[in-house]
Amino acid sequence: MGKGVIKKAYKFVVTDVLLRLVKAKDLSLNEFLVLMYLDNNYSDNFEIELMSKALNMDNEKCLEAFNSLLMKGLVTLDSKKDENDKYKEVVSIDNAYKVADMEENEELGEEEIFKRFEEELGRTLSQTELALINGWLLSGTKEEMIIGALKEAIFNGVTSFRYIDKIIYEWEKKGFTSMEEVDDYLKNRRKERVKGNKEIIKREQEVLDYDWLNDDDK
Repeated sequence: MGKGVIKKAYKFVVTDVLLRLVKAKDLSLNEFLVLMYLDNNYSDNFEIELMSKALNMDNEKCLEAFNSLLMKGLVTLDSKKDENDKYKEVVSIDNAYKVADMEENEELGEEEIFKRFEEELGRTLSQTELALINGWLLSGTKEEMIIGALKEAIFNGVTSFRYIDKIIYEWEKKGFTSMEEVDDYLKNRRKERVKGNKEIIKREQEVLDYDWLNDDDK
């Protein structure tokens, strides 16, 4: 009987970080495999031959996937001196962990904003309402602006999502980018209303206090 070729078996651990990045950065299978290899590799040396052998992938495909990860900002490749004062190429996936953390924080932030709406409204949100909040977030509206619009709607005694959407639209139309700008605008507008109301009351009081019986112009 002929002897078969025994290949070394490589074992890899797939972390939550990698799974989050697959979705967040739309990783291809080869990109995922290369990133998985780098995540499990204890050496920071960039050795394409070892990577290719471990993944059972040819060098060209490994390089293509690696370069794509570079372009997506998930890995970095630099040169540094070794103990023999010679330059070598080293790879790092620190950026991949940073991106994964950012994605996780965004997901937690979305959960928090849903919870905040339910607390303020005192009820569970419908699927349509959840979709509307997601729509505001995806369009680039800041969470603080969304929560601020919710509070303004409650202050005005109207809690419909159509009204909240109208508030957000009006604020963005006016060019507001933070709740600080909105608060300044609302304070000034309310001061003008109070001032206007005081002037009306003052004029009405002057009319009431006027001595019509002794009016010389009669």
